[in-house]
Amino acid sequence: MLPSQDRLHSVHWGYTTPLLCPIINTYKQKKHMPFEPVPVTSDDLVAFLSERHGEEVQTPALREAAAHYNCSYATVKKRLQKYNVGKGKWNLTVTEALERNFQQPAVSPAVEIKNLVPDVDSNYVPFGNFSDLKKIIKSKVFYPVFITGLSGNGKTFGVEQACANLKRELIRVNITVETDEDDLIGGFRLANGDTVWHNGPVIEALQRGAVLLLDELDLASNKILCLQSILEGKGVFLKKTGQQVYPAPGFTVVATANTKGKGSDDGRFVGTNVLNEAFLERFPLTFEQEYPSPVVEKKLLNNYCSELDCCDDEYITNLCTWAEIIRKTFAEGGVDEVISTRRLVHVIRAFAIFGDRLKAIKVCLNRFDDETKESFLELYTKIDAKVDVSDAELLQELNEV
Repeated sequence: MLPSQDRLHSVHWGYTTPLLCPIINTYKQKKHMPFEPVPVTSDDLVAFLSERHGEEVQTPALREAAAHYNCSYATVKKRLQKYNVGKGKWNLTVTEALERNFQQPAVSPAVEIKNLVPDVDSNYVPFGNFSDLKKIIKSKVFYPVFITGLSGNGKTFGVEQACANLKRELIRVNITVETDEDDLIGGFRLANGDTVWHNGPVIEALQRGAVLLLDELDLASNKILCLQSILEGKGVFLKKTGQQVYPAPGFTVVATANTKGKGSDDGRFVGTNVLNEAFLERFPLTFEQEYPSPVVEKKLLNNYCSELDCCDDEYITNLCTWAEIIRKTFAEGGVDEVISTRRLVHVIRAFAIFGDRLKAIKVCLNRFDDETKESFLELYTKIDAKVDVSDAELLQELNEV
């Protein structure tokens, strides 16, 4: 029997409109329209899931909640987004989830590093500011130190050996213009399908109470300013995890650089930058490191010769005299290049390989331009020929070349 005309119409806002179909009315009564909000909150879902499954839940539990509240799985997943701690995994306590992600390592190392104390190098000979630096590290007082000096004069080596002698852990970070907060502090990494926190070297040093060595600091960009609070001894607040990390006893910072953070006007150290003045001000102490004296340098080279089984006392004495004269001339502006302690060690190693004094020097001088190389070689031949002249005369001869 067909329904009457009255049953096919309804009054809406004063107008009579036909009802589309009794089936649509039934659908309206039983189903939510797409534009209507789903009447379930994150708190409802957390309470339901916690009661039935505890704080750790997975995908099947979320599907059960979707069926219980008559909504889609996608809706439940969206409501619980902030509790997600991995693929198909949810922790219903946000603080605990972040804490677990922070503490879990991103990658399991092949060999667990339990000791970061550097090895003692028997070739090293203490000089310069070594004893003062050692006292600072031994005190375990937080006291950032900035060490500046020309290339190859043992700045980094001295810090390593001070920590080695004191059996203090050392974490060395080589700074470049690309170094940023993620490299230093750390960040989230993907490991085995989970997003987990991975400590950067700075956080590792903070927590271990180690000495943090920022090597070649003057190569840094302004991204290095993320270390401001750390250089004040206050630790750091991790924005990505909402956690404050405080320094363990013994933590301190040592920085090395070829400049004083003001850039390189003479172009010798291309790539060095002008560092922020407020950042530099957070280093209370600055050491100016010079090259070791000829006496110290001779002991150092003798140690390397003994290790390489190529002892030649006369050759070592000649090399130290040669380097000292060139350095004096460099300081007076007579030459544009200098022979570093590191280069003398290179010469000794070359001598151990080739067994030829002059060849060892020549191959290690090839990095210089032809004019500089020839003048340095000529000077050495005069020294090695046992020409009995004073340093002043040698300096004059070098300037005339």
